[in-house]
Amino acid sequence: MKIIFIVADGLGDDPVPELGNKTPLEAANTPNLDYLVKNGICGRMQQIFVGESPDSDETHFSLFGYNPNQYLVGRGVFEAFGVNFKLKPTDVALRANFGTVNENFIVTDRRAGRITSDQTEGLLKKIDNIKINNIKFILKLVYGHRFVVIMRGKPLSEKISDSDSHKVNVPLQEVKATEDTINAQNTADVLTKFLEKTHEILKNEELNKERKAQGLPEANYVLVRGAGVIKEVESFKEKYGLSACCVSRGAVYRGVAKFLGMDLVKEKGGDPFSLEYLQDKIKAVKRAVKKYDFVFCHIKGTDTLAEDGNYLGKRDFIEKIDLSIAPLLKMKDTLIVVTADHCTSSVQKKHSAKDVPVLIYGAGCDGIEKFSEKSCEQGNFGITTQLDLMGKIIRLTRKEV
Repeated sequence: MKIIFIVADGLGDDPVPELGNKTPLEAANTPNLDYLVKNGICGRMQQIFVGESPDSDETHFSLFGYNPNQYLVGRGVFEAFGVNFKLKPTDVALRANFGTVNENFIVTDRRAGRITSDQTEGLLKKIDNIKINNIKFILKLVYGHRFVVIMRGKPLSEKISDSDSHKVNVPLQEVKATEDTINAQNTADVLTKFLEKTHEILKNEELNKERKAQGLPEANYVLVRGAGVIKEVESFKEKYGLSACCVSRGAVYRGVAKFLGMDLVKEKGGDPFSLEYLQDKIKAVKRAVKKYDFVFCHIKGTDTLAEDGNYLGKRDFIEKIDLSIAPLLKMKDTLIVVTADHCTSSVQKKHSAKDVPVLIYGAGCDGIEKFSEKSCEQGNFGITTQLDLMGKIIRLTRKEV
């Protein structure tokens, strides 16, 4: 039996007063997802993560059955893998945003007004390949305001703190060594000098002068987090005996998949919030499942809209997901899983540690009428953890449970 594993990023949510105290998933019209849950089984899933709140790299690692406390390598590594950058064992990779700081170095916007990829690419050319104390800084665009910073040279350490606090209207965080070693202290010192140097360059760039004149957030600071180095890990194929691929445009999700040995499947471009984009993604999934045992399909929009507090947009996007998956309902000998890596609150505009809804079609029947956070609490699949999910899915395909 083949497995289609759909992760709608940040799918679960909090009740929204403006939606009659329903979540966006509860408020959405989802006849296809409801069909799957009515003819499948459902439950809820506890997240496994390292920090104070769930992050996508940790929760995806957990979803695939890898304990992030044991295997996690730092989100920067996954971002680098996701943009097909070949890391050396001695490289330190960091996830980066262009952000906005004021004259007192208070972060006023973590995403520089979500500047476009072409604007980010133009600014990266101005600060790429800087060398400080024989450490070279290589920068690679991910999308929009996001990019990867690779520190190359010896000796370096990933044991450093983030400059990005994930908050606005707070001072920049100082990059510090998180272990008492010369390499960690040197890495923190060099990175700090790089951030100071690039700020001086960026604040004088013509693009930022234009943005300031227009009242737009300037992309005048590099916010970094998730320092990591590559490590050896058991591949997905070795762990489960399944050939696997990933259908995603997001660098971190492609990076996690590639790090675990999954193949990357091409999909069309276009507006990632459009129905056409989602329909093309599902077409790519249907093509891939002919070749692979396990197809991981990642959908980002649910998370992005919730982080912006756009609960109506999230509800409408869920309805587009529902429309797009219609062709999957006719597939035979295929287990379809629909879940999330974490919940994202449209009220709080951030990731949440609440249990995640999970739906499995093709291995039993609960008769639950509606796919939602609340209904999944009543499902026969019960409560599981992200680390246990893959094992249970495989046993279902083999009719062992």
